[in-house]
Amino acid sequence: MKLRLPRLRRFWVRSAAKRRAGSLTGRMIGISALWIALLLGLGGFTLDRFLTSAITSNFDSQLDYVLTAMISSSEIGGDGEVLFSRAPADQRFLETYSGLYFQISGEGHEPFPSRSLWDRRLEVRPVQNPSDAYYYDSEEFPEATLRVIEREVRLPGSETPWRFQVAQNRDELDEQIGVLRRTMVRSFGILALGLIILAALQAVYGLWPLRRVRRAVAAIRSGEKARIDETLPREIEPLVDELNALMEHNEVQAEEARRHAGNLAHALKTPLTVVTNAATARSPDLAETVVREARTMRRQVDHHLARARAVGRRSSAHARAPVWESLQAVERAVSKIHENVTVDLAGDKGAMARVERQDLDEMLGNLIENAAKYGSGRVFVTVTTTPDCVEIEVEDDGPGIPEAERVSIFDRGARLDTGKPGTGLGLAIVRDVATIYAGSITLEESEDLGGLLARLKLPLAEVTALVLPPMRRRGQTPG
Repeated sequence: MKLRLPRLRRFWVRSAAKRRAGSLTGRMIGISALWIALLLGLGGFTLDRFLTSAITSNFDSQLDYVLTAMISSSEIGGDGEVLFSRAPADQRFLETYSGLYFQISGEGHEPFPSRSLWDRRLEVRPVQNPSDAYYYDSEEFPEATLRVIEREVRLPGSETPWRFQVAQNRDELDEQIGVLRRTMVRSFGILALGLIILAALQAVYGLWPLRRVRRAVAAIRSGEKARIDETLPREIEPLVDELNALMEHNEVQAEEARRHAGNLAHALKTPLTVVTNAATARSPDLAETVVREARTMRRQVDHHLARARAVGRRSSAHARAPVWESLQAVERAVSKIHENVTVDLAGDKGAMARVERQDLDEMLGNLIENAAKYGSGRVFVTVTTTPDCVEIEVEDDGPGIPEAERVSIFDRGARLDTGKPGTGLGLAIVRDVATIYAGSITLEESEDLGGLLARLKLPLAEVTALVLPPMRRRGQTPG
């Protein structure tokens, strides 16, 4: 049970991560659907407000026309009451509870209602605006809501302000608004569905090349193909190019790993054979043979491990290391080992090399330690930058290396002075690691100190200003 719990936990973690990631197609369709719904909702609401206002305004215009006709045909009778010079044209005023009503009211006079009101009367509200027509909805009739227009008028021959009111049931208005809204909802719903289907088709069709890439990668994994060679849209081509470059890079690294493994196996084969033969023959110098061949095998293993580490770290495109900090660290370490050696540093303190810090430390450590070991007590290191590279010169005051030997000294295990401890792999490791980073190492004669000058060139990580510390002239003893 204890063994299954971690697996179950990892399974749930992976499942939760997949659920959070979701589908790219689903995301595109969901965002499109949300945006379409938002736009159509806002557009529908705005259009509904506009059309509803237009229908209501048209309804109110009809009531205003009736009210104006009533006022124009009204006059004051002999007893001071309002009379019509002509009867209202709309027959609904004569039908009981027809839904269209009028009423004329004046202070100190009985209201003059239409026959359609029968035994009811319209509510007379306080004056809102005596000079203009006023519209409002009234709930005074229980069976229907009324739309009312009223105006206060002073008729010729009368000092009484008369309130003219015309009211009509809102059923017809509400029915028109309901038909409008149902039509809009159906139309906008069909439009939204069509747009979402279009967005879904666009997403599926637009992302279809990614499915082709997935099938091509599956074919590469199964061994059917070596590269993605399909014709794809311009937007997908950079991704395909990067995938092909990545696979090529992996193949190169795998080939390098196989070659290193083969070289290491070949290099270890001979020492192992020598030890096996000596042990089989019960050679009297078996112990010396084992120690000697073990040292040889250790040199080979150290060399190939250094190359393998550099190759593994090389893939970082953002690799950068401060040269001056690395030099200071190596100088402190070498000064503790070789107390009689003076290591002077000069040059660009801000130089940045496009290498990993561990590899830079290993290269500088090998060069400076060799200079301290084989020199006579003085080592001078100069850092300069060019538009293309960082150049590091390591000089010593030792016997140097003859020009004829400056190429063979880079071979694994090559040593000119066998009286001093070492494996003979320092310069070989520097050359191999520098080559991996597209750099180089050359050996020359130091003009100032008279010994060896090792010139290490590494790619430049970034352009930096040339900042020189307090300098001394070459050949001058430091104060």
